Amino acid sequence: MRQSDVSNTFLHGTLTGDVYVEQPPGFVYFEFPSHVCHLNMSLYSLKQAPRAWFDKFSGFLLSYGFTQSICDHSMFFHSKAGVKMILLVYVDDIILVGNSDSNLTSFISTLKTQFALKDLGPLSYFLGIEPKLDTSTNSLLLTQNKYSIELLKKFDMLECKPCTSPVASGRRASLYDGTLLEDSAYYRSLVGALQYLTLTRPDVSFLVNYVAQFMHQPTDVHLQLAKRILRFIKGSLGTGITLVGGDCSSITAFTDSDWAGFPDSRNTTSGYCVFLGQNLVAWSSKKQPTQSHSSTKAEYKALSVAASEIRWISYIMDELGDHIRYPCTMFCDNIGAGSLTANPICHARTKHVELDYHSVRSLVMLGFSTVRYIPSLQNIVDLFTKGLPKQLFTKLQDKLLHFHSVQIKGDCKNKKVFS
Repeated sequence: MRQSDVSNTFLHGTLTGDVYVEQPPGFVYFEFPSHVCHLNMSLYSLKQAPRAWFDKFSGFLLSYGFTQSICDHSMFFHSKAGVKMILLVYVDDIILVGNSDSNLTSFISTLKTQFALKDLGPLSYFLGIEPKLDTSTNSLLLTQNKYSIELLKKFDMLECKPCTSPVASGRRASLYDGTLLEDSAYYRSLVGALQYLTLTRPDVSFLVNYVAQFMHQPTDVHLQLAKRILRFIKGSLGTGITLVGGDCSSITAFTDSDWAGFPDSRNTTSGYCVFLGQNLVAWSSKKQPTQSHSSTKAEYKALSVAASEIRWISYIMDELGDHIRYPCTMFCDNIGAGSLTANPICHARTKHVELDYHSVRSLVMLGFSTVRYIPSLQNIVDLFTKGLPKQLFTKLQDKLLHFHSVQIKGDCKNKKVFS
């Protein structure tokens, strides 16, 4: 794994349209001071500059033999004679992964002849994420430890008392709880900074999403909820996502919804997490935009969103030549929602479920996925939809960050497969 950086990125792009600028102060041509300049290359502050740079860079990669991903346009892959390379680009930051170190070095040398490229060596710090490779266990730990410490310093919480969970069990604050803050900028800055932390800390996704609902009118109660997240971060520094080498041909997803959980609007929080083999690769905790008339409908919506994410991941794996083993398994703790995926008869009680959500049923019928029941106490995605007791939170957090396999405990009737 290598990382690189391109200097003066937006100066590399070639403009395809006509762009004119005034002559800059100090460089006015004395014979024609009123004339304007016609640009051939892009400059910083031009709205065309990002696209011009990406077109230039992607054009070179395609001419070299890379293929651009259809699912993620910032990803390119190259495969020839058993040698594979995958390149990810974010503006001027580049990650290059391959199975041949000499091939990577050769390609980076070629890039240097085309762009002002800086080879930063092995991947160590990328957009605030710190990857740590452990060759003994063939695993990669992704953390934001440095960013977390800087966050605690910025908001004067470095010496705070740590806590073992990010939210008290069953805690649901209202928009009208507490006293309005005189200066809401502090609260908005804190919540905005916490949102970036969820890149490697999915265990705080629910509460960060929850406190973000009050950014337009924060109170002292909401601020205490946000500060509790920092106290939890203080007590769990170094925690992150572990990616383990091995079989990645299976996809497992967990879904859940907290029906009508918001006291002010009665909207539902839904969430999902998706594992590729043993690796957590996608997750979400989000308030549904409309009210659901039943818990079954709320759970079915969560299944639909998770199914779309699974399809997207499977498409990427197909592009990389690593095919997924079907059917993919989705776990849901609502028997009614699971039955809807298998039962083709939509009676009066389920007519209010929108037609587009029945895409889940189509995937089940095609053999792409299967829906299984899982008891709520064993459903990992409870972390993404509600505040949990400390003991249960710690148990599910460990399963989320160190996933191995699903073993459902309980009666045989709870092991029902809806397929």
